[in-house]
Amino acid sequence: MSASVDRKFNDTPEKLVANTIRCLAADLTQEFKGGHPGTVMGAANIAIALWRFAMRYNPKNPDWLNRDRFVLSAGHACLMQYIQLHFTGYDAWTLDQLKTYHNPNFGMAAGHPEIEYPGCEVTTGPLGQGLANAVGMAIAAKNLAATYNKSDYELFNSTVWAFTGDGCLQEGVGQEALSMAGHLKLDNLIVIYDDNHITVDGNINITFTEDTCAKMAANGFHVIKIEDGTNDLGAIIHAFETAKTVKGKPVFIHIRTVIGYGSRKANTGAAHGTALGPDETKYTKSALGFDPEIKCVIPDEVYDYYRPVVKRGADDEAAWTTLFSQYADAFPAEHAELTQRLSGQLPADWRQQLPPKSDLPSAPQPTRKSSGIAVNALASKYNTFTAGSADLADSTFVSFKGQTDFQAPESGLGDYSGRQIRYGIREFAMVAAANGMAAFHKGLFIPICSTFFQFWIYAAPAARMSALQKLRIIGVGTHDCIGIGEDGPTHQPIALASLYRSLPNFNFVRPADAEEVMGAWELALDASDTPSLFAFSRQNVPLLEGSDRSKVKLGAYPIFSTSATAAPELVLIGTGSEVARAIDAAKLLSEKLGLVVRVVSMPSQAHFDRQPFEYRDEVLGSGKALVVGIEAWSSYGWARYAHASLSMHTFGCSAPQEKLFEIFGFGVENVAAKIEEWVGRRRSEDGKIVLPRLGEFEELLLGYAQLHH
Repeated sequence: MSASVDRKFNDTPEKLVANTIRCLAADLTQEFKGGHPGTVMGAANIAIALWRFAMRYNPKNPDWLNRDRFVLSAGHACLMQYIQLHFTGYDAWTLDQLKTYHNPNFGMAAGHPEIEYPGCEVTTGPLGQGLANAVGMAIAAKNLAATYNKSDYELFNSTVWAFTGDGCLQEGVGQEALSMAGHLKLDNLIVIYDDNHITVDGNINITFTEDTCAKMAANGFHVIKIEDGTNDLGAIIHAFETAKTVKGKPVFIHIRTVIGYGSRKANTGAAHGTALGPDETKYTKSALGFDPEIKCVIPDEVYDYYRPVVKRGADDEAAWTTLFSQYADAFPAEHAELTQRLSGQLPADWRQQLPPKSDLPSAPQPTRKSSGIAVNALASKYNTFTAGSADLADSTFVSFKGQTDFQAPESGLGDYSGRQIRYGIREFAMVAAANGMAAFHKGLFIPICSTFFQFWIYAAPAARMSALQKLRIIGVGTHDCIGIGEDGPTHQPIALASLYRSLPNFNFVRPADAEEVMGAWELALDASDTPSLFAFSRQNVPLLEGSDRSKVKLGAYPIFSTSATAAPELVLIGTGSEVARAIDAAKLLSEKLGLVVRVVSMPSQAHFDRQPFEYRDEVLGSGKALVVGIEAWSSYGWARYAHASLSMHTFGCSAPQEKLFEIFGFGVENVAAKIEEWVGRRRSEDGKIVLPRLGEFEELLLGYAQLHH
């Protein structure tokens, strides 16, 4: 043992390991004066119980399929995870990597766990979302077991461990997720509540006084309580082993700990989110039997203590690999399908499942219904897809033929082989759980999530995390604009598209008709590292003669022109249901103005922005045409493409669906009249059109209040 450690004070291997963790937390946060030492220090024995005893994993192969998953929902405590990954022998997690924590030179030890690095299953930090990620992973594991396990061939039997704190339990998304887990009876989910009673503002008594255990029991969890989680390692190990035997319920383990244990800042907010300070760090190390002058000491006995983990993990994986090989011989069809899914790729024929344009309904119909054609074609054929809604399946058309609901078998409502997920009215948790499914093994699941487009504002923080983690989920947002009628302005999205269009690594697509809907699905499924969200109409739209699914990926393309050969003098850009209106207006304008008018469909601004300048310039008239955007949403962003727009400037209102476009000025005749008047103002005395100067963007529609007063 290193001479820098007091052997008498650290008289057992367990005490030595726990105090090593605590001193490392103090040193590593102090080195660059940032981070969260307190929870790591208080929960040291929880970490030991998990990584040394309870969890099944192989440090030498972090991607072993049937490993237990650990989700640090309280992501600020990431040093706890990083230290364990080093102790247990993950090759990438060297001591030098630990020292990159908050280091300005960067490294793997980020300020919160990041999915890119070995041993980190998801990126966590926004509190509560990790709980929902863990629920999604538990759903994925249950579904795989129900789909592929056979008698004597238990391929999938892993446990999902979620570490949570006071903050995650206060966040609404955490409560949504726990409610869902209890309903679904996910007995492969174990939630560990590190109750240290401290948040940034101090003791939680100022904000949080509910009986958490009673609440979790009411949610359908089996509850275990440990009073001294700071010191009683044996009780924690016993609780974890007991939790793994519970059937028919997820488990909630309430462990009381002392934040910042070992320091004089213990049990205070000061121990939570800032370094202890140089003097306090030295005091803490001395109090725990370590030399205060030597940094980042890890005695050899600590490594020896964890050494059995490597052999145990290798043996567990070897046994599973043998079983998987035998499974291939016994069940070749299931093995082939599973192997295909594990590759992260859909079968080569997936694109052919989408009907060609000639087979799409010719009568006008909502794009939400056209999307249902794609969902049926794909989800009914490939087990890769799960489909679900936030209590709106009949409105979002994500049901598919032959579906089974994902439900606890004893409920009589379905079983765990089901791939239709009833998320309930939990939009945020729906998408966060989908992230967990998508992260379980990249490409193994493609979750489809759906609700009204406006309610994707509830899910936006989780959609942002989809993009950040490069997880392919597919979002369906129906009732996409003012044309949803009597539901009124509460349900009519006006500015939400601006948020989703601005997200990095995110596909936001608003198709104009059934053909473009097929193109949107192709775009989303081709993007293995990018989430997608579709904005679909409730109102009917016609199947457009010029629509082309192959051009959706270009972001925008000419869909109609009043001349087959001449260059356009006026370009109208539409999205979604406004494209058909733009085509009708173009015909009127061509007659009235004698101009060549082109209509451009722009299903995805982001994809258009990625095209070469020459393509973008040609589509928008090569800098020689007046350009007008037409969209029943906010005009934000349209100045990038157009000289003027017909857009929304107020919230919507409650009125019959067919009246709303007229009320807000999007009737075809009014659109044509407004553009005609504007073009007239753009003509010089000799009749030539004068293009606007930079910054001369105009709004051509008035707001509702202005129109009616």
